[in-house]
Amino acid sequence: MGFWNSLWPGREAQFEAGNAATNSIVLTRRHSTVSLTKQGALSGNLRVNLSWRMRTSDIGGRSGQSGRLLRPLKLFQPEAVQAHTQGMVNVDLDLGCMYELADGTKGVVQPLGNLLGDLNSPPYIRLSGDDRFGAPSGETLYVNLDQREHIKRLMCFVYIYDQTPAFDRTHAKVTLYPGNGPSVEIELDERAPQARSCAVFTVENVKNELIVRREVKFVYGFQSELDRMYGFGMQWGRGYKTRT
Repeated sequence: MGFWNSLWPGREAQFEAGNAATNSIVLTRRHSTVSLTKQGALSGNLRVNLSWRMRTSDIGGRSGQSGRLLRPLKLFQPEAVQAHTQGMVNVDLDLGCMYELADGTKGVVQPLGNLLGDLNSPPYIRLSGDDRFGAPSGETLYVNLDQREHIKRLMCFVYIYDQTPAFDRTHAKVTLYPGNGPSVEIELDERAPQARSCAVFTVENVKNELIVRREVKFVYGFQSELDRMYGFGMQWGRGYKTRT
């Protein structure tokens, strides 16, 4: 151990700091729920962030890599241009949230129609920014947990704005950052090549306890189909967002 530490001074301390910095809960099919209340997230803003990056092409994927191991000189050759161009798709993922308040009010917060919400008055949800390039900052939705008694349920979703279904070409992740407690990560890691929308998670207020449930359910339509799936009962029409 002393030998390796002499080569990289401070290496052990950096490793420990890295583990502490990535303290999070990952929701999976098997472990699909977490209580924000029990985690101490009772006040402040719940920040919900969508981020993604493009996958490289599946052409010459794992099989191509194994071929390179059999032919070591291939490791020093660049990937074929054709594989790169087919692997990159211009995809625009958007984050949205359907809500039902304790008084029965229902609605949606999303970029389409400029329905960005309000943090300090109903629906106590606000969408900030519309990232069209998968930048690290992504898109962010805020939920005012100081007003949690007014929130009955939420359903956060992701959809593809343009006409190219490409969920299978992206590494997308939604992360919840409460004011207190660990972050909660949900990866959209299931392949659904033709899907255009995905219900990512729900939040329900059950006897004053906020329960987050992983959904990750892909559909081939848009918001109206997600609405039917979760029974919000809203009326939908075609919407647009301003291009800048």
